[in-house]
Amino acid sequence: MGPIDRRDFVGASALGLFTLLPDRTSASPSSNPSAPDAPDPSAPDAPENVTRTLAAYVVHARSEDLPAAVRSEACRTLLNWAGCTVGGSRHETVDIVVRALSPFSGKGQATLLGRTERVDILHASLINGISSHVLDFDDTHLKTVIHPAGPVASAILALAETRTVSGHDFLHALVIGAEVECRIGKAVYPAHYDRGWHITGTTGVFGSAAACGRLLGLSEEQMRWALGLAATQPVGLREMFGTMTKSFHPGRAAQNGLTSALLARENFTSSDAGLEAKTGWAHVLSTSCDFSQITSGLGQHYEIALNTYKPFACGVVLHPIIDVCLQLRAAHHLTPDVIERVDLRVHPLVLELTGKRSPKTGLEGKFSVYFAAAVALAAGDAGVKQFTDEWVQRPDVVSLSDRVFTTVDPSIGEAQARATIALKDGRRVEMFVEHAVGSVERPMSDADLDAKVRDLCDGVLPPAQTRRVIEVCRNIEREPDARVIADAARA
Repeated sequence: MGPIDRRDFVGASALGLFTLLPDRTSASPSSNPSAPDAPDPSAPDAPENVTRTLAAYVVHARSEDLPAAVRSEACRTLLNWAGCTVGGSRHETVDIVVRALSPFSGKGQATLLGRTERVDILHASLINGISSHVLDFDDTHLKTVIHPAGPVASAILALAETRTVSGHDFLHALVIGAEVECRIGKAVYPAHYDRGWHITGTTGVFGSAAACGRLLGLSEEQMRWALGLAATQPVGLREMFGTMTKSFHPGRAAQNGLTSALLARENFTSSDAGLEAKTGWAHVLSTSCDFSQITSGLGQHYEIALNTYKPFACGVVLHPIIDVCLQLRAAHHLTPDVIERVDLRVHPLVLELTGKRSPKTGLEGKFSVYFAAAVALAAGDAGVKQFTDEWVQRPDVVSLSDRVFTTVDPSIGEAQARATIALKDGRRVEMFVEHAVGSVERPMSDADLDAKVRDLCDGVLPPAQTRRVIEVCRNIEREPDARVIADAARA
């Protein structure tokens, strides 16, 4: 049998992956105070055995059942994570974390990618998780806007540095972790996100716990406890977007999930219904939930097959805007001095998440649709080198940002944007983007992804070492020891 094309695999799984079931009203608080975390079988929104079913899947899933397309996408996910983690490793945010926490670290068990320091595995999972997200350049499961790899890969690599884990088992654990966090995310999105939770942090802890628990060989009972421990440790508020704390969320999710698995291995008990109980994770953190999204079709289709990789170093809601501006710039040879006005029609979430009119720093610029459009038109790119304090403060970019205007249009999808640019000579140019570059419909090629990783590692690792990182991640299943990832990416 030949290689499975990603589009064929996704298309064949479409019914299972894209069917959104109606939200249902959350159950009322438990009337049994003596057992507050036991599921109520009479409540339609509190089915039995959700946590049990998920735990059993995690423990018994077979790597040989993974389709070739899933294994290939998992390797791409790993590579993108490694590049983003190395690229973010010298960011001021990471420097602060290392300076603040290194004095309290245990023995140097694990690598900080892109750096020389070694710390204990709990701190390594935290810091690598922060580093992987600080540039806002990491992978995205578009159905839930979860960034799957940060919480999972950061935890399992740290764990793999303390025990022999084959590359084959490592990749399978990554797939399992992404499956768990994304399925839980699908069950509560968008209601959970709309409440103000940063879904990467709140669900990433489950992915980390499941993946680490799998590598630790937990029993079904222990895995239920690990998931219960994860459920009681949600982290991440959308209020923190635009600050260093946003990247703390996937880092803490990685650390908390690893902690959950380690505790469960020693028989630290938890609820067996941490997800579905009336006072459990889903009902407490979301106004609606569809538990069938967690349990239906386990092992039949895989969420990591829908993972995407950012061509631009900011939140995915800005990608259609940047894409359309770059295309118009190239087609009409635009420069800021010839532009009179830029009008954008966008999805409502764009202004909710990226409505900063006058950002002052590169980090704030990632949450400004006005700056994103302006820098794309001015620089012809929107990568790590553009989302900087220097570009945010450049007079020509600031002036152009002031001439960018947005209109919320409910008919515009999250992956779409329409731009109309009025030029000073009286002409008007317009374009509509239906699927932004980097989406499932317009994915980054392997060559694009390799180029992205080389750019991220530039100035941190020598070119030969970067090539080694790419080679290791793309062929991780052939490696007898997953520690080779850390060895390749260590400064």
